[in-house]
Amino acid sequence: MNSRAQNNSAQVRDQVTDEEWSLRVELAACYRLVALYGWTDLVYTHISVRLPGPEHHFLINPYGLMFNEVTASNLVKVDMNCEKVIPTEHLVNPAGFVIHSAIHEERSDIQCILHTHSRAGVAVSAQKAGILPISQQSTFIIPSLSYHTYEGVAVRDEEKERLQKDLGSNNFFVLRNHGLLTVGRSIPEAFLNMYTFENACRIQLDAQSGGELVYVEPAVIAGAAEARRINSKGMGANIAWPALIRKAQLESPGYDT
Repeated sequence: MNSRAQNNSAQVRDQVTDEEWSLRVELAACYRLVALYGWTDLVYTHISVRLPGPEHHFLINPYGLMFNEVTASNLVKVDMNCEKVIPTEHLVNPAGFVIHSAIHEERSDIQCILHTHSRAGVAVSAQKAGILPISQQSTFIIPSLSYHTYEGVAVRDEEKERLQKDLGSNNFFVLRNHGLLTVGRSIPEAFLNMYTFENACRIQLDAQSGGELVYVEPAVIAGAAEARRINSKGMGANIAWPALIRKAQLESPGYDT
């Protein structure tokens, strides 16, 4: 890390609480992991995190940086109107924050929102039937799945109410003709939700290129959440997150600066 980056990291670290810094490090790791797994669309999607406290402040990526360039200190702190809270030379993307602010405003139960434009995700979002119950991965998604009709690039505040209504209390969101979105009570949960979502889409596209599809029975889908809880020893996303952090440290170091 060069001296300028070191100075910037120290300056930001001095302006934030220990709790915020920890969230910055974890969110930066999440950005690096999204890049490592190939879910990026250059600089055009976002992962946002709600910060603790009554101020309604959020962290989001600097607009114009690749996800593998995101660090704890260059994440941008914004308010509900996407105005910068801490001065920075980095740009933010108000258009990209329309979707995020709408969901954060409505869903006080969630901390993190992860949105992608992956090839598989966009492909399935363009299929009329959406996510099909044809894989184990899909059984974890379908009970908490919503859809939103494409209205063009999300730049209008008037779309927020429809986004909120369509997502409701669910955790998986297909944005038709656009991509995928997951929410989580934590950064690890939002990431692991997207990992499952993305794989369900990839598996579906692969399966559709072959023969007749076999559908999972509704009773199996109804019991999927409990089965997943048992399989994770009740730890949910936290059972895999430490290993993912080790992967980020090994393959994309420097995110925690």
